[in-house]
Amino acid sequence: MKKSFLFFLSFITFSLVSFAQQTTIKGSVLDGTTGEPIPDVTITIEETGQSLKTDAKGEFSFTQNVPLGEQVLKIEKVEYVTKRYPIIVNEGQTVDISGMTLDFDTSDKKDLFVISISDDNLNGEDDGLTDNVSGLLQASRDVFLSAAAFDFSAAFFRPRGLDNANGKVLINGVEMNKQFNGRPQWGNWGGLNDVQRNQEFTMGLAANDYNFGDLAGTNNIVMRASRYREGGRISYASANRSYQGRIMASYSSGLLKGGWSYSVLGSRRFGEEGFVDGTLYDANSFFVAVEKQINEKHSLNFTGIYAQNRRGRSTAITQEIHDLKGRKYNPFWGMQDGEQRNSRMREINEPILMLNHFWKISDNVRLNTNVAYQFGEFADTRIDFFGTRFDEENGQLYGGARNPTPEYWQNLPSFFLASPNPSTADYASAYFAQQEFLNDGQLDWTEFYDANIRNGYNIYALQANVVNDNQLTVNTILDAELSDNIRINGNINYRRLNSENFARIEDLLGGPGYLDVNLPFNDGEGFGQSVDIFAQSNIRTPNRIVGEGDKYSYHYDINANVLSSFVQAQFKYNRVDFYLGGTISNTTYQREGFYENGYFTNNNPNGIVGSFGKSDTADFTNYGIKAGATIKVTGKHLIDINANHFTKAPGIRASFANARQNNLLVRDLESETINSIDASYIFRSPILKARLTGYFTTFENGTEVNFFFTESVGNLTQEIAQNINRQNYGAELGIEAQITPTIKLKGAAAMGQFTYTNNPNVYYSSDRFVDLTFGDGTAEMEDYRVASGPERVFQVGFEYRDPDYWNFGVTTNFFSHTYVDPSFLKRSAAFAQDPDTYDLDEILASSQDGVVNISGFGVADYDEEVARGILRQERFEDYMLVNLTGGKSWKINDYFVGFFATVNNVFNQNYRTGGFEQARRLDYRSQIEEQTNTGGPIFGNRYFFGNGTTYYLNVYVRF
Repeated sequence: MKKSFLFFLSFITFSLVSFAQQTTIKGSVLDGTTGEPIPDVTITIEETGQSLKTDAKGEFSFTQNVPLGEQVLKIEKVEYVTKRYPIIVNEGQTVDISGMTLDFDTSDKKDLFVISISDDNLNGEDDGLTDNVSGLLQASRDVFLSAAAFDFSAAFFRPRGLDNANGKVLINGVEMNKQFNGRPQWGNWGGLNDVQRNQEFTMGLAANDYNFGDLAGTNNIVMRASRYREGGRISYASANRSYQGRIMASYSSGLLKGGWSYSVLGSRRFGEEGFVDGTLYDANSFFVAVEKQINEKHSLNFTGIYAQNRRGRSTAITQEIHDLKGRKYNPFWGMQDGEQRNSRMREINEPILMLNHFWKISDNVRLNTNVAYQFGEFADTRIDFFGTRFDEENGQLYGGARNPTPEYWQNLPSFFLASPNPSTADYASAYFAQQEFLNDGQLDWTEFYDANIRNGYNIYALQANVVNDNQLTVNTILDAELSDNIRINGNINYRRLNSENFARIEDLLGGPGYLDVNLPFNDGEGFGQSVDIFAQSNIRTPNRIVGEGDKYSYHYDINANVLSSFVQAQFKYNRVDFYLGGTISNTTYQREGFYENGYFTNNNPNGIVGSFGKSDTADFTNYGIKAGATIKVTGKHLIDINANHFTKAPGIRASFANARQNNLLVRDLESETINSIDASYIFRSPILKARLTGYFTTFENGTEVNFFFTESVGNLTQEIAQNINRQNYGAELGIEAQITPTIKLKGAAAMGQFTYTNNPNVYYSSDRFVDLTFGDGTAEMEDYRVASGPERVFQVGFEYRDPDYWNFGVTTNFFSHTYVDPSFLKRSAAFAQDPDTYDLDEILASSQDGVVNISGFGVADYDEEVARGILRQERFEDYMLVNLTGGKSWKINDYFVGFFATVNNVFNQNYRTGGFEQARRLDYRSQIEEQTNTGGPIFGNRYFFGNGTTYYLNVYVRF
């Protein structure tokens, strides 16, 4: 008994001594204004990278592997200004820093950022050329990425040459990227700024908790009702960029009795036009989230989003048009009944419903299961000027009109001066064309109505190209801490998409009805069938008259299924953190046509793929592996390395040659292979933060599908480029110094080179042929630059934050090495062929299956040196943009009132953000004529121009 008692005393003494000698860092975080505890604040010991979050009482405690000596605690949460606290840790002692405060971030930069992309529809030559990843970077506190999001985005700068299809956007762990092209549709959740501040950004393919990720990073927007701080906010914004005004109101309940919480928001953005003429903006957004904490282990959250968006679009313009009308010019609109009317409207109505279940299986294991359903319509409008009438007596089709756009090439002065020696009459015609364009140059809506009424049938109509998506996503995400050092993440994800695609008559423009045939590109030639069959959009309902709201021209479904899974292990130790991850997925696409197109009938005697019914299935199995490590040399010096290898299925757009007309899959379709490595040196101290990164990425076996009209084959053509290899490499630098408690200096720089590294295979398809190649079927693209915005950017700036809650900042930003998007066709053997020496119709007549090769018709006086000059890729002029920011806030009783303002491009710099080579006349002889025209090229490069001086002002009340 005595021995047992002595043993018990010894055990208690040992335990007390051990407890007394335990090294601990603990504390709490409070709101600097209200004094209320702040939950979910991330506390990081910068020496080790260890991090945890404060609990519901705003408290935290580090007890394992606590480093000794001088340390820095980093305290951060979205919506608050990040702080760093220096501490000294002695062995066996407790450091208690309760009562730390965080101040609400009054700069409100999240409200500032609005993506302003001049995007054009599938029928245009400029489709898909303007996209960036800036929206993905909103949540990042990284110095360089903040500059990329808020200052470099105006120039459409793409970090590391990547577009937003290379990044993942998630809401509550559910991927939102579209399967059509892999890009997120920002408009689906636009106008919800106040409930999107809680974002978790992972740079590149570094470890994240939700999925495998992608090269441009992963951004998870947390929209759980329980994660919003209690209170409300009302704001009004005025701007001259995309919209002119925005009003927004939101309220969040915080955690209520019974475990309930909710958050609601409503906003409206509006404007007759943004910086570019005729760009109407009309958007209404609504959000609701309701969460029930069932018990300590289970919580159920519902999120509903409806962000209706209707906006007028603009387009790229040639230098000739710019010189005549300026960078604000937009040919898509005209006056009707005293109001602006844009023919190219984009309307998005795609609500999102989401149910999230959070299960705390144990203190170390959590399971998050999500079900999301997105449905609705995405529509682009345009003028259809191909209207015809059917003469029953002779079986002929009559009608159609010239392209009515006011900047059509035959309306411009260059058309009348299209020779080296114009006559006096030519100069006179050019002058009259110039004056007419200068004095008007907009759509004539009255003429559309008059022509339809005068002819008694529809020549013109307003068409909508509609995508009606229904997508179901189900996933489950596991997060398990196996020990203090090892953490496992994994998920299983399934997405099912039914995408209905069709054209619809939006407005008959005063006419009686539209004949559903396709005359303009029907030349009466083909595979031995009659002209009236070829002209039919659907031979099963020939010569059908359609009215407003009716489907016509094309109608098909795309059914897509994606099943994927990933697993990831993270290891954290005093001197090194590292991770390993892998993914596997299966993707399938299938088209089902509801119209039997006259050119692609199902019983075609030559075996060409038809248009009605189901296509073959495109099936892709993909995989990926990634690994990375952070080496903590000291608390201030870190080395971060990431490497990955993965394959990626092409999007729906790149899988079908022309889904609007037929079931033809792109031939020999394969997944793209991507390899990437990056290494960063990171320095962190209370005064100075810096990151220097070098990266190298290769893309192999890429596929692109482009649509344009070209005289090389005389028709609306689909260009299919395959086996595209690219290489991106460069360096990034971000640095900021807290010179005084109120003054911060910052700088950022990027230098990269993004090139094609091979000669891709290229073939062409249309309603006249299914597989046309020139020469050896390749395009000589090796060493040409990939159009990815400016490859080199530099920034210097400063911020002043006064203790009296006002701030001011200036940045100067320099951009260089921006290149025009080069044409594949121009660099194929088609360039050296002489169209005058061959008859394409005769060549097609000898084809048995629509497969054609054109070669052996070279230009007699071809000059290699002249050709090199023509084929040289255009590089844009360098430019510099200066931006200003400032704000102020006040506390009035229990209300917080403030404003935030920016002025971009203070000195009204005129600059090009991108552009592309037109494809209409690209052979050597035509290019010689273009360059020798007295009035300049008729089909010169088209450019996107950046905004001039713009402002944004936001005034808010928070309570």
